[in-house]
Amino acid sequence: MTPIKSARNIYSKLQPKNHILAACAFGVGLVFIGLFSPEDPAHGDRLRHEINGIVSNIDELRVQSALSSTGSSANQIMENVAKIASEAAIQSHEKSFTRQVTVRPGDNLSSLFNQVGLSAQDLFRVINSSEESSVLNRLFPGNQLSFYIPEPGNLQRLEVLTSPLEGYVFTLNESSYNIEPIVKSADIVQVMRHGSIADSLFLAGQRADIPANVIMSMADVFGGVIDFLMDPRQGDEFSILYEEKYLDGELVGTGEIIAAQFVNQGREHLAVRYKTESGESSFFSPDGESMAKAFLKNPLDVFRISSNFNPNRMHPILNTIRAHRGTDYAAPTGTPVRATADGTVTFASRNGSYGKLVVIEHHGAFETKYAHLNDYATGVKKGLKVRQGQIIGYVGATGGATGPHLHYEFLVGGVHKDPRTIVDQLPQVVALDNAEMVRFREHTKEIIRQFARNRPDGRLLSYDNSSNYSAAESLN
Repeated sequence: MTPIKSARNIYSKLQPKNHILAACAFGVGLVFIGLFSPEDPAHGDRLRHEINGIVSNIDELRVQSALSSTGSSANQIMENVAKIASEAAIQSHEKSFTRQVTVRPGDNLSSLFNQVGLSAQDLFRVINSSEESSVLNRLFPGNQLSFYIPEPGNLQRLEVLTSPLEGYVFTLNESSYNIEPIVKSADIVQVMRHGSIADSLFLAGQRADIPANVIMSMADVFGGVIDFLMDPRQGDEFSILYEEKYLDGELVGTGEIIAAQFVNQGREHLAVRYKTESGESSFFSPDGESMAKAFLKNPLDVFRISSNFNPNRMHPILNTIRAHRGTDYAAPTGTPVRATADGTVTFASRNGSYGKLVVIEHHGAFETKYAHLNDYATGVKKGLKVRQGQIIGYVGATGGATGPHLHYEFLVGGVHKDPRTIVDQLPQVVALDNAEMVRFREHTKEIIRQFARNRPDGRLLSYDNSSNYSAAESLN
């Protein structure tokens, strides 16, 4: 659309008394054509094409507002129109010289800069601007880069989005680049999703349109009370109340789980996120008992048990009867291994047939061992204090292993115990005290009712002081 037609369109939408102002808007468009016409014919044709759309692309409501502002003088209105046109021209000009690149597997900085016509020297200038430039060495597939290059080899600005909400912007300042963080605010929406197990928890989550990371987080929440390898049965149900993040109306990620319910073989488990008066946030059952049990039932999220605790097992390599003092969890190499309880790392190195081994000492004469690791998590070494659920290493096949798996041992007072049965015999975490319970009940009352409204029988869960619960009080 030409500037003349654009101005005529604006003119046709104005009241008759504004015809002079419409002419002014037309004049502004002509001025911008003159200002941005370069000497190079090919370059000029492209810019003219961009400028020709400026007036037509200006938001109609903004133009109408600028032209019909109550009490505004003709000069003020002309200034408003010129400002809007100027902003649109700048945006259009920058857009025409901006290249968008999405990092793909196998990409590196050199290849990314080469894609947009920048040299190794240009890359050197960026990454040597300051220590903060090291963020460019931590790019992952899916990260987005936006290069603003008004002239060949002249990178004026580089935006790096490490997520839809976070990133960094590099802005040219003489011979180096200033770096500032990008932080965008998302709209948070709470959503409730329901699933039913017909095969596996993860497939059930997919059918219910629940992201995998949310399902994994729910498994962590119930990790102290449900063995997600052995306990789930066909027909088990679950519900999750969690946060979704939206940016400009588009879903860009998920936030925290607010509450979750899992019905396992007819028994209901409900966990609600609650921040105590001291500021610590954790999950509790409706009777105030922490869901963070003394030990997680399993150190892995995805696995199959290849060998149980067995004092009379035939060793697969030595072909002799040798006690198997732990549980073997078969899983792909690189699968994260989690500490099953808070504790202190007392060993993190190779140890004969154990291969790469981590040993953690826990309060109360408890000790756990994690063997055949492919590698250790960053920072894991002797003396490190770890939290329950913290990743300490990754599944491998080092030492005397026939394939990738985790060998997990549990010791009480130096004596080996069956890791899969000892957890249920251990003391549980202390519940909230009476003073905190008053605040807790007030905070969680409506959340519990929300889950009750989704029960087929429409009943609420009532909890007594002995931590037993039953369905009661109809909502109807």
